[in-house]
Amino acid sequence: MKKLVLGYLVLSVFLIGCNAENEYETPVYEGSDLDIGVIGEKPDVREENVHFQSITFDELESNVKDISVELDAVFIMKEYLEQAGENKYAKVYSESNIPFFFIESKKAYVPFINDDITYEEFPDVDDQMYATGIISKGEDEFQGWGFGLYNDTENETNIRSTYSNIFEKIESGGR
Repeated sequence: MKKLVLGYLVLSVFLIGCNAENEYETPVYEGSDLDIGVIGEKPDVREENVHFQSITFDELESNVKDISVELDAVFIMKEYLEQAGENKYAKVYSESNIPFFFIESKKAYVPFINDDITYEEFPDVDDQMYATGIISKGEDEFQGWGFGLYNDTENETNIRSTYSNIFEKIESGGR
């Protein structure tokens, strides 16, 4: 019986050690308050100074100038990526002066800025980030970013840390 208990204890320590290798917690974002529009379900984050507001594609399309003044960024969640990649929205992203982040996109940012190809038509990218961000820098010019998960491991700690990194990027204005 003692060997069995000792065996479970060793196994538990080993598993906890393995799990810790796949988690990395970055500091919580403590910068200025951020107001972020979200198409889809609001993400679960650690920050209390980040406020999410649900928006729709219709609002985005008809009020992109107002939204660019009211919000610091827009997140488009996984379940809405196909719609976000429709040709008509490429113009919306290029006319805005705030960053857009596409959460869990398997296609990088290309189908979002190119009005000649849709999200569905564009091939998956092998080395993919958890979130891809873009900001318009003028006529047909974008700056992009990729935010991966620590050790490519999807868990609550790594996802929340990635959001903290995104918030830092938003506050810095993309620099």
